[in-house]
Amino acid sequence: MKVSKVCCIGAGYVGGPSCSVIASKCPEVTVTVVDLSQERIDAWNSPDYNLPIFEPNLADVVKKCRGKNLFFSTDITSAICEADLIFISVNTPTKTFGLGKGRAADLKYIEAAARMIADVAIGDKVVVEKSTVPVRAAESIQRILTANTKKGCAFEVLSNPEFLAEGSAVEDLLHPDRVLIGGEETSTGRAAMEKLAWIYQHWIPKDNIILTNTWSSELSKLAANAFLAQRISSINSISAVCEATGADVAEVSHAIGTDTRIGSQFLKASLGFGGSCFQKDVLNLVYLCEALNLPEIAAYWQQVIDMNDFQKRRFASKIVNCLFNTVTDKNIAILGFAFKKNTGDTRESSSIYICKYLMEEGAKLKIFDPKVEKEQILMELNHPNICNDPSRVEKLVTIHKDPYDALKGTHAFVVCTEWDEFKSYDYSKIYNSMLKPAFAFDGRRILDWKNLQQLGFQVEVIGRKTWLNGTY
Repeated sequence: MKVSKVCCIGAGYVGGPSCSVIASKCPEVTVTVVDLSQERIDAWNSPDYNLPIFEPNLADVVKKCRGKNLFFSTDITSAICEADLIFISVNTPTKTFGLGKGRAADLKYIEAAARMIADVAIGDKVVVEKSTVPVRAAESIQRILTANTKKGCAFEVLSNPEFLAEGSAVEDLLHPDRVLIGGEETSTGRAAMEKLAWIYQHWIPKDNIILTNTWSSELSKLAANAFLAQRISSINSISAVCEATGADVAEVSHAIGTDTRIGSQFLKASLGFGGSCFQKDVLNLVYLCEALNLPEIAAYWQQVIDMNDFQKRRFASKIVNCLFNTVTDKNIAILGFAFKKNTGDTRESSSIYICKYLMEEGAKLKIFDPKVEKEQILMELNHPNICNDPSRVEKLVTIHKDPYDALKGTHAFVVCTEWDEFKSYDYSKIYNSMLKPAFAFDGRRILDWKNLQQLGFQVEVIGRKTWLNGTY
């Protein structure tokens, strides 16, 4: 059952951290992470461990293993040839054109990886889909490999979806709720699953490793993210009711979360969910249901996405309405651009859409995020779906390295990411530097709104009706 060499195709948010932890826990296994991007590989190999992605404690894990049994390379052919087990951890974005546009997953990178494996592999291989993929993706990989199998080669394809939360990926890898492995219900399929399970058993109890058929594994990944996204959309729908009635969504969330049948996780109202998985996986599930002629089921899950979009539009409208129904040429500071704290990832970040709606109203945005680079912010805002006029972004957006500079001379600030440092700023100093009346919009419910009001701020908090001078 033992594996001596592992190859991972894709050095991104999934492949890099996952294989770094595997290398740290399996010192007798050589792990090589490969990628076509020389720039990305150079970052993984940087002498000062300035890694291409930010995750708490990830650099420490890489330091422990890099150059010993963990390697990062662009030599994909050699890594595939030498490996017993190959992870496919490439990007699977949502299609932007053609059949399934806006919902179906684009599997071109998965297909390219499978064809490369088939072309250069020598001997028997276990191929593991680690990327987030639609149901039956493993079957497509198997068909490509089988159709191009050379003499002396045999392939088994497994599904091993990741359940990582960005910002806590290393902790999630070290202490997962479960590891899911799906494969064919044959003797060779079972043997392949046991090989992969042997890797995880180095640090994960055997009872926490679930073996299923391939379809169940793939669908479980989509279903898990869909259920989590549904909870966020559900509490965000209640936040709108709270703002209209005088209830506080935090109190409502606590009350219903104490019910053991419901639980307290993912019941925190906010601007909505973002990141690389939730929206993509729910849309993937919608597309699957439509393809299976289940329109009512598709419509049910589509509403989770619709509510998430509504929450962002609703909050942006509140900003405009509070600023006397116009933000044209007004300076507004955006605090946070990452989709959540403790990561530099901006994919589907709520900040992008808040900026989009405010730019459409002519607002001048002053953006600060402690981990997201200027180039990344501008790339997101210049995407054709956000703004198709680069000169408009150049005119309306400035990126700041210091939060106090970003807030100086503004009419309002908007908290879009729940970075802990935002709680400790000197808001008295900030208030004095802003135009009056000074507005504070807390889209993450992290600030001391009572203190802000005492300082003189006009405060709006998501999920709570405005409270002024002791009355609503």
